[in-house]
Amino acid sequence: MLSNLNIENIAVIERASIDFHPGLNVLTGETGAGKSIIIDALNAVLGERTSRELIRTGAEKARVTALFEEISVRARATLNELGLQDEESTVLIQREILQSGKTTFRVNGIPATASMVRDIGKSLVNIHGQHENQQLLSPHLHIHYLDSLGDLQWQLEEYYRAYRRAVELKHQLDSLNLDTQDKERRMDLLQYQIDELEQAEISPGEREELAARRAMISNSEKIASGIGTARSILSGEEESAGVVQQLAEVSRLLEEAAKYLPALQNMADRTMEISYELQDIGEDLRSYAEQTDFDPEEIDRIEERLDTLYRLGLKYGRSEEDMLAYLEKAKQELDSIQFADERRARLEQEYQQAGTEAKTLALALSEKRRQAAEIFVERVTEELAFLDMPGVRLLVSQQRCHLNATGCDEVEFLISTNPGEPPKPMARIASGGELSRIMLAIKNVLADKDDIDTLIFDEVDVGISGRAAQKVGRKLRQVAQNRQVLCVTHLAQIAAQANSHLLIEKQVRDARTYTDVRLLDRAGRRYELARIMSGTEPSALQLQSAEEMLQAAEKAQNP
Repeated sequence: MLSNLNIENIAVIERASIDFHPGLNVLTGETGAGKSIIIDALNAVLGERTSRELIRTGAEKARVTALFEEISVRARATLNELGLQDEESTVLIQREILQSGKTTFRVNGIPATASMVRDIGKSLVNIHGQHENQQLLSPHLHIHYLDSLGDLQWQLEEYYRAYRRAVELKHQLDSLNLDTQDKERRMDLLQYQIDELEQAEISPGEREELAARRAMISNSEKIASGIGTARSILSGEEESAGVVQQLAEVSRLLEEAAKYLPALQNMADRTMEISYELQDIGEDLRSYAEQTDFDPEEIDRIEERLDTLYRLGLKYGRSEEDMLAYLEKAKQELDSIQFADERRARLEQEYQQAGTEAKTLALALSEKRRQAAEIFVERVTEELAFLDMPGVRLLVSQQRCHLNATGCDEVEFLISTNPGEPPKPMARIASGGELSRIMLAIKNVLADKDDIDTLIFDEVDVGISGRAAQKVGRKLRQVAQNRQVLCVTHLAQIAAQANSHLLIEKQVRDARTYTDVRLLDRAGRRYELARIMSGTEPSALQLQSAEEMLQAAEKAQNP
């Protein structure tokens, strides 16, 4: 569960450390006090998109830290997969947002990416707000509720694998279905390209080698002149001794002197070694001199070959490797066209088998959904009756359709809010308050289908009041018996059901706006409930009503 949320420089919150507890935690406060900012901060630390506009005016950066304790098996498995598991059953997530727009995440002190944090967040918290209510108005999402209730994920995955296989085979078949004229033209073009590339006998690195050879031939006179002069200096001319001969004489003189000064012997030996080395270099230069006699026509053959490679490169790829890869691809395509009839027959057989398998799995999945729909309608109807909506009739429309990624069903929830009226799509009938209660009912029905420890309801009380609000509050507390629930509310009937009541207050100090969060004691709760009911400074009668509301909530939980 969420144990602590630490917020620094988020909107009007300069600094707040909020401790949450097991059971139902409610957050109340005047409009504009900053209740939604706390949800925004939690969304931010769980990896959702945000912007630097969230940073408090005048601050260089913002930071949000969330501590979760006694996390679920699913959450621990996710952390293990990502290499972020601590030894204890806790996870500490931190996000820092800079004015530059840069943002960083840490999980248990280890740097992490936004996508990693989002994966972790999905196993820790389920945030339910007005956006999720709107999902009920999107029929294409309704099918997922049935799959969740029926535990059909593994069957859906099995079907999807078969469906994707059938789709891939269909694409391969379509690519073979060229008309005869197009096929002949394509085969002629491919054969021409293959012949042209094979006749060129291209080898990798050939152009680089030819360019180097051309440069050497073009500069053959400079090479010959350099080699000749170097050899003359080393070997000498008729009238003068070369470097090799002079070094040999130096070595002889030093060796003679070493008879009287032994320290010179080392120099004599080194000089002689240098003389031998230069003598070897002279021999090597003589060998290179013999290679500088080039064929005058070779440069023309090189230019012609380079021109051929250049022209081929314009058509088939810049490098020799690209041209050879094009050749291989052309051969494969030609082969596939030439043997298309045989391949088509094989693919058609495989496609029929894959289609039959996918259809069989889709029908089995559809039957499971039908069974889940019956249970879904029964249980959601019970929940709605408790939530003061006994006249609402829910129907799951399940129509057959062509195979798609989710099977062969089109699913839509239909409702009738008044007796005698036929069920119609939710988008045409349900009000905001009805959507909130319907979603709460669905959440409660699906509560045991995941092991997420923390549920957050942001303004679940939209469009309701009175008796309905009291029922919603009792339902939230019921849900909170098995998991932690956080609820932002404007209604005293819901706030009275809380196990922990947090007050969000906005204050102005030194011409700056600040938001504070504090846990209310019993007296504080009574005063806040009375304030919510009155909208102003509560009277003694309103305080008494608030006390009665608290006592009634406690009695309902402890009969």
